[in-house]
Amino acid sequence: MIFEVFRQEKKGAPFTHAGSVVAPDATFAQAFAHEQYGRRQESVALWVVPRDAVNEVTDFHDELEKTYHRVDGYSLKAKLKEARERAGIAAENAARSRDAFSPEGRQ
Repeated sequence: MIFEVFRQEKKGAPFTHAGSVVAPDATFAQAFAHEQYGRRQESVALWVVPRDAVNEVTDFHDELEKTYHRVDGYSLKAKLKEARERAGIAAENAARSRDAFSPEGRQ
């Protein structure tokens, strides 16, 4: 039976896939995993999971089409350009308002 091994390098760190071990049962799998991935103290914790118990999720739906959740779907340059244009228009409008209400502009 094949078991997948996930290891944690230090407390608080995420678990990452370390590799696989072949063992007749979970007890042997834990011993083999400890020997291969933990005996030199390179791991503080191990998860040993039968390969059959690992489920793959591949079907992701984006019902709302919110591509800004992905880096490639959100153009920062375009958003900055729009913001700068709006800021420029706002600055022009503010300047016009100041000129209209200034003593020199009332003549």
